[in-house]
Amino acid sequence: MTDAPPVDIAAVVVTFNSEHHITELLDSIPAAMGQLTYSVVVVDNGSTDATLAILDGRADCTVIRSHNDGYAAGMNRAVRHSPQASAILILNPDAVLDPGSVPSMYAVLRKPGTAVVAPRVREQDGSLSPTLRRGPTMGRVGGLSFTGRPMFTERIEDPQQYETEHEVEWAVGAILLVDGARYAALGGMDESYFLYSEETDFSLRAKDAGWATVYTPAAGAMHIGGGSGESATTHTMKILNRVRLYRRRTGTVRAIVYFWLTVATEVRRGLLGHAKSWPTVRALLHPKERPPLLGARDSLLPR
Repeated sequence: MTDAPPVDIAAVVVTFNSEHHITELLDSIPAAMGQLTYSVVVVDNGSTDATLAILDGRADCTVIRSHNDGYAAGMNRAVRHSPQASAILILNPDAVLDPGSVPSMYAVLRKPGTAVVAPRVREQDGSLSPTLRRGPTMGRVGGLSFTGRPMFTERIEDPQQYETEHEVEWAVGAILLVDGARYAALGGMDESYFLYSEETDFSLRAKDAGWATVYTPAAGAMHIGGGSGESATTHTMKILNRVRLYRRRTGTVRAIVYFWLTVATEVRRGLLGHAKSWPTVRALLHPKERPPLLGARDSLLPR
């Protein structure tokens, strides 16, 4: 934390080649905050496009230049460079906040036992973005199931589930408001994930501690998604981190089964035309082919 006066909300953003989106996000923040006091810290994880030039031309945020040691590490760094705050507003650079959305989220966050608040998110075309998720289980190994049945899929598709405020197991981390003290108590984001699964892990650890993640339709935002693009490497990281998360929460024996089900799921996706799944299958079966940034090359079952 800095020596700056405390604020209600510390908005934190991690950018990586975000030149096409960061301006719209930053422009949306003042109206979104209402009467709340706030700060904005942007950590740039080594952009090679015009992101830093855009940020350097603005006076409404603090910019921290960093090497790319992961999204979670960048988020923790942004929090460390922020003033003391009652709540931390985690934002992807390709998000846009609705006017007055943060006070609505903040009102929910102040309810007893709440650690994380997720707003109603829409896609760029205005349609609902299904950001709510069920917890990982053996049956949900694929994350997104063609059956659409809750016992087999993490993603909550039912539009009715987005009409009322309720507790969820976790939500996509593009826009989240987190209690500042509870963020600190949980040690922030787990940096070992590098990219993907850090928000899942955080909400599940909060739940373990007795604190809820709550969805509210009273606050709105837009998320374009894919602002930095998905490659075969990032898809591999996403799948490997799902296995790592499951292992850390359930133990090695169950994770072995989960691992082989993951391999089968990715083979199926590859056969159905998902080209990025084939490099993922190779990385699952050959640890030395895994992205070194994950530190998961020492055993077949990723740690």
